[in-house]
Amino acid sequence: MIDPAPFQRTAVQLGFDASCDAATASLLGTLAASKPGGRLLELGTGIGFGTAHLLGGIDARARLDTVELDGRLSAAAQDLLGLDPRVTFTVQDGTAWIQAHQGQIFDLIFADTWPGKFSALDETLTLLAPGGIYFIDDLLPQPNWPDGHQAKVDGLQQSLLARTDLQCVELNWATGLMVCVKLGAMT
Repeated sequence: MIDPAPFQRTAVQLGFDASCDAATASLLGTLAASKPGGRLLELGTGIGFGTAHLLGGIDARARLDTVELDGRLSAAAQDLLGLDPRVTFTVQDGTAWIQAHQGQIFDLIFADTWPGKFSALDETLTLLAPGGIYFIDDLLPQPNWPDGHQAKVDGLQQSLLARTDLQCVELNWATGLMVCVKLGAMT
């Protein structure tokens, strides 16, 4: 079990209020464990609480790419998590990263920031392998939401549920979750 206290202290010190909650993080680790030897992508490292759970779920052969726009947050996550050869931290705009990595394939994508969720959604989903999991959180109202954000969330959920290349389920649990699996031939 991952101790949330150091992550919480760091989040307070940095004024970061968008960390993955404990329930979501535990499910994230479980989903990661379903992809032995897989390639995983986290969009929005934050201070690394979700990253820690992803790493806790994957085996020694799996690889995790995690992308964060804010260099202070990425550095804090790296300090909290230490060196782990299974993870690559990148400080970059998520949309730019997604666009630069078209053609690559991931077995699990956790979109925990705007790019990959509210922007560049189609490009992100092209990165997902058949049978791969696309996982998002924060679909129930959160205290840090900007004005008008509910309409964006509603539009995202409707868009994902209408897709014919995904099988999705909404979970009214934790911060509001959606798990989607990409349909298609497994290779």
